[in-house]
Amino acid sequence: MIEVKHISKDFISPKKYPGLKGAIKGLFSNEKIVKRAVDDISFTIRDGEIVGYIGSNGAGKSTTIKMMTGILTPTAGECLVNDVNPGKQRKENARNIGVVFGQRTQLWWDLPLSESFTILKEIYNVSDTDYRERMEFLTDVLELSDFFDRPVRTLSLGQRMRADLGAALLHNPKVLYLDEPTIGLDLVVKDNIRRAIREINEAYRTTVILTTHDIGDIEELCSRIIIIDEGRKIYDGSLEALKDAYGTGRRVSMEVKKPDNIKTLDLAGKLGVLPEECRMEWDQNTLSVTFDKHRLQVPQVMSAVMELTEVQDIRIQETELAEIVKQIYRHGLAPETV
Repeated sequence: MIEVKHISKDFISPKKYPGLKGAIKGLFSNEKIVKRAVDDISFTIRDGEIVGYIGSNGAGKSTTIKMMTGILTPTAGECLVNDVNPGKQRKENARNIGVVFGQRTQLWWDLPLSESFTILKEIYNVSDTDYRERMEFLTDVLELSDFFDRPVRTLSLGQRMRADLGAALLHNPKVLYLDEPTIGLDLVVKDNIRRAIREINEAYRTTVILTTHDIGDIEELCSRIIIIDEGRKIYDGSLEALKDAYGTGRRVSMEVKKPDNIKTLDLAGKLGVLPEECRMEWDQNTLSVTFDKHRLQVPQVMSAVMELTEVQDIRIQETELAEIVKQIYRHGLAPETV
């Protein structure tokens, strides 16, 4: 559905100099500054996929999305969406895509929501039959009926986001771009939005590109993520593979019957690993052991403890995806993972 081939985007601006003399010098200078926002990115997205496209602020996410939607033209490379070049065939591309920006709206502020949908129906030449069918589905999935006749300016943020999502899907686009679709929403509304996106994807096989800083959105909706940093792609693969490669930390918390029996236990030495590879922490009667799952297994840790005292309760925690992504933003990926 989407094929991105070695696209790059440069932004050129005049060089600025400090002070009044610098401002005058700038009027007569031809020096330019070239900022590469996207640097040789390639990927393909299949029909019906939900892909998370993530990165830290300024990484180049929005610039890439703008090239895929036709707002910007690549400096180098090519992008095809459903075999259409977005920059050169903008009208044809617009019929294939829907876009939702978390902080912007495509609805008419002072008109009732129903009138906004009627206008969009005419803009996209949606037939009466298709309009009735899609509105019945969207009203049910997004629960629009309670505020369908109210002016857009009177809607809450959660209601407006659901309305914007419905407006983007009215013409049944093949590709849906979602930029921070749950920003600022409470937990209940977030869950409703995520459920609606899943149902729409299943019903119409809509390809979804999701950019967000909310890791919950990624975990709930995406089986694949693409991570970019400083304009370059650094990871493209499944969540499971990323967790397996970087979520190596595991934490086992055991409530023990006789903590005094193991207060002096050298667990790392007993298991044949370095102290930093097997860290112990106490909280009253609860022993927490943090270790690398590629070096040790839970049964080994439990067996060493149970030789000295009875374990009454146990809890196992994996490294959370949010922590993995945070570390990637800070330090990048190992070369073999890119």
